Amino acid sequence: MSFGNFKNACISNSAWLDKGGRRLDCNPYMSGALEAFETVNALNAKIDKLHEVTSAIFDSGRESRKWVDAKKYGVRYMGTSAINSADLTYLPLISRNQVTKNPRLTIERGWSLITRSGTVGRMAYVRPDMEGLTCSEDVLRVVPDDSKIYPGYLYAYLASKYGVPLVVAGTYGAIIQHIEPQHISDLPVPRFDVSFENTVHSKIEEAAQLLSNYQSLIREATDTLFAAVGLVDLEPGEWNSYGPDTGFSLGTPDVASLRALNFNPKFAALVARIKSGPYKKLDDICLPGTLARGGRFKRVDAHPDHAYQMIGQKELFWLKPEGRWVAKSAMDKNSLGIPGAVMIAAQGTLGESELYCRAEFIWGPWTEMAFSEHILRAVSDESVMPRGCLFAFMRSETAFRMLRSISVGSKLQDHHYKYRGELPVPYPELSVQNEIHAKVVLAYEARHKAIAMNDEAIQMIERRIAKGE
Repeated sequence: MSFGNFKNACISNSAWLDKGGRRLDCNPYMSGALEAFETVNALNAKIDKLHEVTSAIFDSGRESRKWVDAKKYGVRYMGTSAINSADLTYLPLISRNQVTKNPRLTIERGWSLITRSGTVGRMAYVRPDMEGLTCSEDVLRVVPDDSKIYPGYLYAYLASKYGVPLVVAGTYGAIIQHIEPQHISDLPVPRFDVSFENTVHSKIEEAAQLLSNYQSLIREATDTLFAAVGLVDLEPGEWNSYGPDTGFSLGTPDVASLRALNFNPKFAALVARIKSGPYKKLDDICLPGTLARGGRFKRVDAHPDHAYQMIGQKELFWLKPEGRWVAKSAMDKNSLGIPGAVMIAAQGTLGESELYCRAEFIWGPWTEMAFSEHILRAVSDESVMPRGCLFAFMRSETAFRMLRSISVGSKLQDHHYKYRGELPVPYPELSVQNEIHAKVVLAYEARHKAIAMNDEAIQMIERRIAKGE
C-alpha cells in the first residue's frame, strides 16, 4: 500500500491532544498554533488573555443585505476580501436604514478586523478613511480597551506569525471554515514594556494615516482631471439612473460587433460627454503594442530567490498581494511590471461588485512582480501624457463604465480589441497633467511606505517573542 509523500505531515506531541481538546482533525496540530501557544506562554513577560484587553469581540450578526445605488441612500460596505483592498472608493452601498437598525455593522478607527468565514485569519487595521464604513458579518471586530493596551500593538501581535496561528486554530467546519468570538477570547497576548508597545503602535498608526493619505490623493487626482476639462466623474449608481439598457435602435451598426451592449445609448452619451472637451484616444496615448493583455507562460513554482511573485486579477487590488512564486526561467519578461503602467482587470463577469474593468497603478516594489495574462496593460507614452494622469482617469467610474460597455464574450467577458483603443481620455493642459501625475506618485509612495512600516511593526514583535524575553 502506498501512502504517497508526507510533505504535509508532522510529528505531534501526545500532550498536544489534550491541549487541542482531543480534536482529531489536523488544524490544531498542523497550523503551528500549539507551538505558538507554548512559545508565547514561555516568555518572561506578563501574559493577558485577549478578552482582558478588549472591550468587545463580535460580529455584526447575520441578516439579508439591502443594496442601494445612490450614495445619499447608502454606506460603503466591505466584504471579507475588501478589508485588504487598497482603494475603497467603489465599494458597494448598503442601505443607511439597515445600518441605523443595526449599528454593529459600522466599524471604528483602531479596531482589528479578522475574517471569520471561508479564508479565516486575514486581518486589517481600521485606518482613518475606513471609519464609519460597514463590514460583513463574516468579519470579527476586535475592539481594544485603550486604557489597557495600544490598539496598534494589539493588531500587530494578532497579525504576526504567532498571532495568526492562534486565531485560525479554533476554526471548525468541513467545507466552509468558521471561527466565533469565543474561540479567540482566551488567546494569549504577551505584554512588554510600555515604550516598546507604544513604538509598535505608533508605526501601525502612522501606516494607517499614510494609507488614508493615499486614498485621498488618488481621489483628488481623479477629481482634478475631470474638473480641468469642465467635467465631473460619475457618482456610484448614477449610471443606472440613466435609463434602461434595452429598447433602442441603431441605423448603421459597426460590423465589428453585433452585440447590443457595445452600442448602448448610455455608453454613447458618456463618450460624447468626454468628447465635448479636449481629449485623445487611448490608442494615441499608449505606447505602440502596450494596450493589450499579457502573454501566457508556464506556472513553474520556485523559491523566491529564483522567482517572481505572480499577481492575478484578485490580488491586483490588495494592499499586499500574496501571489505564487513563479520561476524566472519560465517567465515571459513582458509580464513584469512597468513603472507607471495602468493594469486593468480584463476578464470577468458584469456583476456590479466584480473587479472586472477596475484599474491599478504600478509603482515602487510592484515593478518587481509579474502579472497574469488576464490583466490589460495600458502604458502611456510619457511624451503624450504622464502615466499617473492616465491612471487618474482609468480608475474613475466613467472609465469603468466605458470599459464595461465594450465587453464581448458569453459568460467570461473581455474587451473588444477594436473598441478599447478608441475610448476617449480627457486631455487637460500639460501643467495640470503633471500636477495629477505628481499626486498619483505621491499617493503610491505613501502606500508602499505604509506597507513597509506595517511589516516593520509586526517584525518587531516577532523578533521580541523569538528572543524569549
